[in-house]
Amino acid sequence: MKRIKMGCTTLSIPAMALGIMRMNQKSVPEAQVAIQAAYDAGINFIDSADIYDGGKSEEIFGQAFSQMQIKREEMFIQSKTGIVPGKRYDFSKEHILHSVDEILERMQLDYLDSLVLHRPDALMDPEEVAEAFDQLQAAGKVRFFGVSNFDTAQFKLLQSCLSQRLMFNQLQFSLKHTGMIDFGMHMNMVDKPSVDRDSQFLDYARLHKVTVQAWSPFQYGMFEGTFIDNDGFPKLNQELQKLADKYEVGKNAIAAAWILRHPANIQMLVGSMNPQHIRDSAKGAKIRLTRQEWYDLYLAAGNYLP
Repeated sequence: MKRIKMGCTTLSIPAMALGIMRMNQKSVPEAQVAIQAAYDAGINFIDSADIYDGGKSEEIFGQAFSQMQIKREEMFIQSKTGIVPGKRYDFSKEHILHSVDEILERMQLDYLDSLVLHRPDALMDPEEVAEAFDQLQAAGKVRFFGVSNFDTAQFKLLQSCLSQRLMFNQLQFSLKHTGMIDFGMHMNMVDKPSVDRDSQFLDYARLHKVTVQAWSPFQYGMFEGTFIDNDGFPKLNQELQKLADKYEVGKNAIAAAWILRHPANIQMLVGSMNPQHIRDSAKGAKIRLTRQEWYDLYLAAGNYLP
C-alpha cells in the first residue's frame, strides 16, 4: 500500500482508509472479514462517524475489532462528530466532549487517533472548539484533529484558535465529482466548470500541508449510487474497463488510481464492506496512470477542457 505523509507531520498513513458507514448492515463476523481484508491490503486506517446509523456502525466495529488479533497500535482509528441527526449541527464544547466519550465506548477504545468535525456549524465558536480539543488531547482521548467539508475560510478561522494543527479535511472527490479541479482548468472562462465551489481548498491544502480525504470515491451525485458498472455512464465504464484490462485489475482500482494520481497526496476513503471490492480498490494504490490515461478518464466522465 502506498503511504503518504499525514498533514504537516513526518508520520505516514496509508493512501487509503476504510470507511465504516455501512458496517451497520453487517454481522460481527462479516465486519471482521471486511476489516481483515483492508488490513491485509495495507489499509490500517479506519474512518467512522457518530452519526452512522446512530452509532450502530461503531458498535459493530467495536465488537468485531475487540475480537481480532490486530493490535490497537497497528491501526489508525478516526471518527467524526458534530451532526445531531435531523436537528442541527453542534460544535459546542459540551457536545464534542460527550460525543467522544460515547464514540470510545461504542468502539471499545481508550483513544481515537483522530477526531474530525463533521460539516461546518454556522454557530461554531472557534475558542470553544479549541477548549474541547485541548481537553481531549490532555486527557489522552484524541491524538490529532481535522474537519470535514470545510471551505478555506472556515478552516483558517478554526485553525487560528487552535494549539493543534488540523491534519485533515474530508471532501467529496471522484471521477464524477471533480469540482475541486474543474475551475482551475477553466480559469478566466464563463462556463459552468469555471465556478469555484470549493474555495480553492485543494491548492490551500498543498500549500499548508493538509491531507485531503476523498469521500464517496465511486459515487455520483451525493449518495445517488456508484458509477462503476452503471449503464448510465457507458463512456466512463468503457474507459475504466480498457485500463482495468491493461493493468490487470478491476474498475474500482482504476477509479482509485485516478484519485491517487493527483499530486496533492490525497487519502481515499473506501466505503465498501465487500472484501473483494476492498482488495481491488487497494490495488489502485500500486498503479500510476499516465497523464494521458488520467485525462482520458476525466473526459470520459463527461468533463471537457476549454
